[in-house]
Amino acid sequence: MEKGVLLCVDDEIIVLTALKDQLRRAFGSDFHIDVAESAEEALELLDELALDGHKLLVIVSDWLMPGMKGDEFLIKAHERFPSVVKIMLSGQAESAAVDRARREAALHDFLSKPWNAAALVESINQGLKERAV
Repeated sequence: MEKGVLLCVDDEIIVLTALKDQLRRAFGSDFHIDVAESAEEALELLDELALDGHKLLVIVSDWLMPGMKGDEFLIKAHERFPSVVKIMLSGQAESAAVDRARREAALHDFLSKPWNAAALVESINQGLKERAV
């Protein structure tokens, strides 16, 4: 059976590396973990993955990125893939942007940087449980 995809989006490579390592430790090989360094790259990747028949499960996205901000990205991702669990992970998100993502992108959770790995894993698990219902 095809593994579901967890996508992490952040403009900082060190953050993407840390996220990928933490998610691999938490989930082992249960999921395919992919990364993108910008919202634009992430949207292209989501389309490619969907076209290739991959099951998109979770997006963990930063808010403050060059080009497209995280709330705008999550709204666009939600329009294309409404059942995907969306989590914003940011140290600098404006509350209005988080609220907008909650309303327009069905944002599952917001976590502040630096994040707690256990809290992120719990949020992903909770989001996947709610998605399955």
